[in-house]
Amino acid sequence: MKKNMGTADRVIRTIIAFSVIALFVAEVLTGTLGLVLLILAVIFLLTSFTGFCPLYKPFGISTCPQNKQHR
Repeated sequence: MKKNMGTADRVIRTIIAFSVIALFVAEVLTGTLGLVLLILAVIFLLTSFTGFCPLYKPFGISTCPQNKQHR
């Protein structure tokens, strides 16, 4: 797995994930929508920590500056 996410992308995903988790814990987000967003937040955290987004690969997207230099 080559990294395809840059630092800004990873930071934004992490901020969004922690915000959704905080809203879920505070019971602002509840029910099915809350659970779906919580699962999405966990996925955002996982992709942020690994630096790889599986959805970017089929579309050829890369926000990682290292990958752009090797093209």
